[in-house]
Amino acid sequence: MVNIMDSVGIIAGLALLLGGGDVLVRGASDLAKSLGVSSLVIGLTVVAFGTSAPELSVNLLASFGGNSDISFGNIIGSNIANIGLILGISALVRPLTISSVIITREIPMMVLASVLTLILAADRLLAHGPDGFDRSDGLVLLMIFGVFMYYTVAEVFRNRQTDALMIQAEARSGRRSLKKTLISLLMTLAGLALLITGGKVAVDSATGLAQSLGIPQVIIALTIVAIGTSLPELVTSLMATYKGQTDLAIGNVVGSNIFNLLLINGLSSTTKTIPLPGTGGMFDLAVMIFLSVLLLMICITDQKRLVRWEGGLLLGLYVSYHVYRIIGF
Repeated sequence: MVNIMDSVGIIAGLALLLGGGDVLVRGASDLAKSLGVSSLVIGLTVVAFGTSAPELSVNLLASFGGNSDISFGNIIGSNIANIGLILGISALVRPLTISSVIITREIPMMVLASVLTLILAADRLLAHGPDGFDRSDGLVLLMIFGVFMYYTVAEVFRNRQTDALMIQAEARSGRRSLKKTLISLLMTLAGLALLITGGKVAVDSATGLAQSLGIPQVIIALTIVAIGTSLPELVTSLMATYKGQTDLAIGNVVGSNIFNLLLINGLSSTTKTIPLPGTGGMFDLAVMIFLSVLLLMICITDQKRLVRWEGGLLLGLYVSYHVYRIIGF
């Protein structure tokens, strides 16, 4: 009986995610035009934070509940899924043209945050203690997140008259009434609410189903929980890709990864120490860094495009990682 209810919950959660993703992309895109802000900026801030909200809620609940494997696996697993699963599938749907701003500023920041996460976790090597994230690590991550947000917002306003993306967005925006702007804002908020609710329902139901089948918690965290909390990013990016808004699709993924590592991991480890899993924790961090660097290399070497075969490569690496993680550990 429990399995039936959990199965129904998964379907209901996915339905909420699909509806929320469509409403969010429509609202965020219209809001960007109304305010004269590029879709890239919206993707890196409002949408990225909103689609990372499931990770935040799951991690805070897991931290307070002492479920450290879920806290770690949710963040790192979500970031791996964002690159391998989401960008892989999105590129298979349609080749993604990547903005130069993402290549020169956002993806390098994601790589830097990933490497910093590995360094902070390596306490056994650097501080002769158990590997993991403690309160001091969390404060460092939160401070860097504050710097990142300040730099991002300041850069937008500093280059408002010269930034090609901003000029293009303002040229398309035209005159929009306050009523339309408010409707766009309400659509964005409604989409975020649906995504958060759908993500929580889907993850809770999937976790209950997996636990009833006797699957270990660390595997649940790296697979079902991580994929479940990444569903908002998947739906949002696929909707944006289908509509031809590749800046929003990629900005959403890159921004979410940065939010996950700096904000969510920072808040979670500040709340309670997050030790690395006894088996495979460093391997998971290494895979996350490898995919981040690979994405940067693809963007630099292939005319600022993520084409279908590269999407297939990312997806293949993602599947191979999960097969190895489940069988090898």
